[in-house]
Amino acid sequence: MLDFSRFEILTFDCYGTLINWEAGILPALHGILTAHAKPIDDAALLQLYGDFEQRSEQPPFRPYREVLASVVRQFGSQLGFTPTAEEIRSLPDSFPTWKPWPDTVAALQQLKTRFRLAILSNVDDDLFAGTRPQLGVAFDEVITAQQAQAYKPSLKLFELALSRIHASAHRVLHVGQSIYHDVVPAQSLGLATVWVNRPSARPGVGAVKSAKATPDLTVTSLAELAAAAIQE
Repeated sequence: MLDFSRFEILTFDCYGTLINWEAGILPALHGILTAHAKPIDDAALLQLYGDFEQRSEQPPFRPYREVLASVVRQFGSQLGFTPTAEEIRSLPDSFPTWKPWPDTVAALQQLKTRFRLAILSNVDDDLFAGTRPQLGVAFDEVITAQQAQAYKPSLKLFELALSRIHASAHRVLHVGQSIYHDVVPAQSLGLATVWVNRPSARPGVGAVKSAKATPDLTVTSLAELAAAAIQE
């Protein structure tokens, strides 16, 4: 078990960790694929999503809205159809409807009583602004890919965070649902990590690229993390 007394700030991935993004991604993309008679199961869809997103986030930097639009176009190229302009916009446009996991708000409120909290998210500022009111706490810092002009697992976003949160690496605990985007790069900078292994149609991986690492702590929910941190 981690010694939570050493940490002064917890940094969180947002989409996947705090927000149930599969519940947003799957209906949005299934709707497009169904319209073009291209049925695909959830696990296969998520694997393709992770591959397409990772490809779209390579330099040079482009906004996350454009990344999501590119993902839709790549589904068309892969499966043999041409999405309409409305379909290409539909994935980023669905962002405001993506909801927190049921345990997110209460857990964040508990953790806020003991730690500073920050967001490190592969997203545009305006997209996170639509999500922020749903999370129920005031974050001390919000660091986005738009601000860093790079996407995790690039270290640029983590380095920008460390420059702004005014805490040394050993006092920071990074919490994320993606081994690839969060655990691997955070550990390379000396941050302790928590892997939130959320339920998924693609267990243990979700809608991201597969990677291997050993986090300092693995939990299945934010509630489990909050219980461990607050009860210590």
